[in-house]
Amino acid sequence: MNGAVDLPLELPELSFRAAGESLVRRSVLPSGVRVLSEQVPGARSATVGFWVAVGSRDEHPTEAGHPATYGSTHFLEHLLFKGTAERTALDIAVSFDAVGGEHNALTAKEYTCYYAKVQDRDLPMAVGVLADMFTSSLLDPDEFENERGVILEELSMAGDDPADVANERFFEAVLGAHPLGRPIGGTPETIRAATREAVHEHYRANYRPQDLVVTVAGAVDHDALVAELEAALRLAGWQLDVAAAPVARRSAVPAPLEVGPALTVVERPLEQVNLLVGVPGLVASDERRPTMSVLNAIFGSGMSSRLFQQVRERRGLAYAVYSFAPAYSDAGVFGMYAGCAPAKAGTVAALLRSELERLAEHGVTAEELARAAGQLGGASALALEDSDTRMSRLGRAELTLGEFQDLDEALRRIARVTADDVQQLAADLVSRPFSVVAVGATDEAALSGAADAAPATVVA
Repeated sequence: MNGAVDLPLELPELSFRAAGESLVRRSVLPSGVRVLSEQVPGARSATVGFWVAVGSRDEHPTEAGHPATYGSTHFLEHLLFKGTAERTALDIAVSFDAVGGEHNALTAKEYTCYYAKVQDRDLPMAVGVLADMFTSSLLDPDEFENERGVILEELSMAGDDPADVANERFFEAVLGAHPLGRPIGGTPETIRAATREAVHEHYRANYRPQDLVVTVAGAVDHDALVAELEAALRLAGWQLDVAAAPVARRSAVPAPLEVGPALTVVERPLEQVNLLVGVPGLVASDERRPTMSVLNAIFGSGMSSRLFQQVRERRGLAYAVYSFAPAYSDAGVFGMYAGCAPAKAGTVAALLRSELERLAEHGVTAEELARAAGQLGGASALALEDSDTRMSRLGRAELTLGEFQDLDEALRRIARVTADDVQQLAADLVSRPFSVVAVGATDEAALSGAADAAPATVVA
């Protein structure tokens, strides 16, 4: 493989060799279902994922003739494990436990994935069970009410974790009114207000053949996978002979953002303040994403990073300190985190910002650039030892990027990043509006120096 491979939605079949001699195949079925597999030499297990490009950002308020769907995506993630006409919730659990497999699901801001990891011989079972769950959930009214309570407990648990609270408030601050700024799991208010009717409508509107992407990595035969999947979907009653085009990918045009408060303080009587400082980042398709990876590695990833050295090693101001750069189809975030004593919160917040500004002003060294390339290459190679990572890579390539990059191509892009590229990106980031979020025993006055001039939100 030489270069990234495009994944056009209208191309019915695609096959190529990737780094390590894995075989990647992709089929777009007439019904719009997309199937991607990566056959890894020597693998004895496989991870399978059933994806839809529907996440928390896709929920909507009440519209004419339609109930509000806030919280529906997270509700569905729970309910699809609660039984179909063919299987009870216990049957689903036993199917995987009996073979030593793993199964779970995740709701994200732009997609939902139901997945399982099993031995190669149990892959047909996993495909059949996940297909049944995906297509034929009963959304039983009693189970619906039970899961409402479970989700509320899940949200309460997250609400008791100051790091989770800080993270949610940070995305709200940086992304403002953009739907990506909403909490993935909903809020207690939206979960209490959710109705089975709204969740069922959300299910039927978004879990269709043209929405479904199935990815498998590990010990997998693509032709057998397609045949097993089609058989399972037909058994569920899906009309696979009805032609449909796959749903279009999201727009990659950066969305205009109206950021929220520059400073958000959630006052809590804690021993430590959880601090987040950051700015709007890059979209997933931005050609500077490799540069962002290098910048993040140098700046705040690992014990040799600038943040770790400056904040923890040289000053002893925090135990945990790092940076992060999630990217979505039309928006992104660059953030810095530290947990510190309340009396040091103002100092640490100002230091996080000033270190990014110092990077923008003075750039990086050749040694840092080389170390970042080695770190990113090694970490990527180690991650790909796991079929879970390969399965997820296929899903993100299909749903978001529209192209597949193997390890060799990713490393080539990293190798092309220069010190000037990193410095220019840092300068771009520091020109964007800064947001500061703190959860703990601190106040607005202690932190105002690290935030841009804008109204603050203080929650007792």
